[in-house]
Amino acid sequence: MVDRTTRLRWRRRFKHSRHRVEDMGVQAEEQLERHLFKRLNKLVSVRRFITAWLLLVVLLIGITVVQIRNLGKYYLAAKPVPGGSITEGIIGSFTNANPLYANSAVDNSVSKLLFASLLKYTEANQLVGDLAESYSVNENANVYTVRLRPDLKWHDGFPLTSADVVFTYGSIQNPDAKSPLYSSWRGITVTAKDALTIEFALPSSLSSFPYSLTTGIVPRHLLSGIPPSQLRSISFNTQNPVGSGPFTWEAIEVTGSTPEDREQRIALAANADYYAGRPKLNKLIIRSFLNEENLKTSFDNQELNAMVGLTTFPSEYNETLEITEFNIPLLSQVMVFFRLSNEILTDVQVRRALTQATDRAKIMTGLGYPVVPSQGPLLESHIGFAKDLTQLAYNPTAAAQLLDAQGWVVGANGIREKNGTPLSFGLFSLDNEEYNRIINDVAEQWRAIGVDAKVSPQSDTELQTAISIHSYDALVYGISVGVDPDVFAYWHSSQASVLAGSRTNLSEYSSVKADDALEAGRTRTDPAIRSVKYRPFVEAWRDDAPAIALYQPRFLYITRGTIHGLNPSSMTTRVERFTNVHNWMIREERQSD
Repeated sequence: MVDRTTRLRWRRRFKHSRHRVEDMGVQAEEQLERHLFKRLNKLVSVRRFITAWLLLVVLLIGITVVQIRNLGKYYLAAKPVPGGSITEGIIGSFTNANPLYANSAVDNSVSKLLFASLLKYTEANQLVGDLAESYSVNENANVYTVRLRPDLKWHDGFPLTSADVVFTYGSIQNPDAKSPLYSSWRGITVTAKDALTIEFALPSSLSSFPYSLTTGIVPRHLLSGIPPSQLRSISFNTQNPVGSGPFTWEAIEVTGSTPEDREQRIALAANADYYAGRPKLNKLIIRSFLNEENLKTSFDNQELNAMVGLTTFPSEYNETLEITEFNIPLLSQVMVFFRLSNEILTDVQVRRALTQATDRAKIMTGLGYPVVPSQGPLLESHIGFAKDLTQLAYNPTAAAQLLDAQGWVVGANGIREKNGTPLSFGLFSLDNEEYNRIINDVAEQWRAIGVDAKVSPQSDTELQTAISIHSYDALVYGISVGVDPDVFAYWHSSQASVLAGSRTNLSEYSSVKADDALEAGRTRTDPAIRSVKYRPFVEAWRDDAPAIALYQPRFLYITRGTIHGLNPSSMTTRVERFTNVHNWMIREERQSD
């Protein structure tokens, strides 16, 4: 039990402790009042100072972040990465993706992306295997054997075999199918030796035959039940084509309420089963335009990554660093073809005079962009090209004297006449800026020696019709000659006949000497022998002057931003821009080296 004295002592201690706590509270209040609350009032007077310091801190942080990001450029490099899509605009219209019939710029582009071929060109214009793993030829160069890659698939997953190859070329050879490739495949026997091996037996030696194996292969399992006469117009060609190329068909959309603004959009998706691996791009979209103005407008609105079809690079793009102009030489020739069945142009002296009156250097300079000059029926890179057998040089004085000697007299109007017949004929070309400039320059140069060339620019449809029936007098036109010097299709007399199908001998040139040389040259495999065999053809062509070789055209490709993997050099045809398309990339990410 606690006594009274102890209780009093605890009570005194408790009261003492309470007083101490109260004193400490009072002191704390005094300190807060003195050091905090009274000083808060002073913040108002220094708010500008504090605000300035806060802004400075924020600014320093921002500068630090920007500096770190910029310094990243020195240790992080922008590298291309897979993904994304490319949209390419092309002048023209889409009518048929089937490689047996594709003919226009749009058709050929879509077909190239959808359908793989046995062989293809590299970016150095070397012929290599596409669907083919390898190919070989016998000693007589009249039997070619192609071996397919194993495990090839169509876009629908069905196996691709030698049966598809036999079906493709059999369809081309069937006259009811009416393929424009028909004439070049007559007399060739195509046989499947096994599921992966195909044999091509030719009626005679043909050293250039492998270059014929770049046509896309079509699926037998989808088309074999279609009558050949209906192959050109089936829905497969335009609504759901199935190929084995790097991209698969996704959709087509047609927009525009008038013919002037009509546009087609063809969406293609990456083929996951492509033999070379899934393309780096997720999608590739082809948009067709009927005129340059609409194409340019879409490009300016940044709806397109690339443009195809313009003849000149717009000057307003010269100062835009992100826009790139590619001038890619084509293994082709732009020529003035004389239709030799024309009453006036059948005279070789008139043709020689016209050749000597043509200032090719001036024409090329007037184009405003670099081109490679052409000096005869073969390119300088071809086996058989002879520097000492180039076409007649520019000499308007000699040209006038030649016409004088033939009895062509200059009339009061400056145009020559002979026996009441004026030296006058039509000069056809495609109606675009490039060709209009050429035909007007040529007509002006010929008029200087008394020749009346009536220029006649044609729409693409009109010109193709005129070419198909040879309803022109003289024609400025481009032909694709390719890597091999075999130009049989353009200059052999058999190709001028209406029975030749496409009638690719546009001059209707006929020469026994030239025919013999063309036949001999294409049947030899040794380059030195081929060169010797082609010499009489080149000589006959120079002397007969069935055409005037002007220049190798360029392919103008305009891009916005960088397309990684696009490495243009020279090309056989415009669609060869897609040679490496499965490796194209447009997206970039910064990565450490």
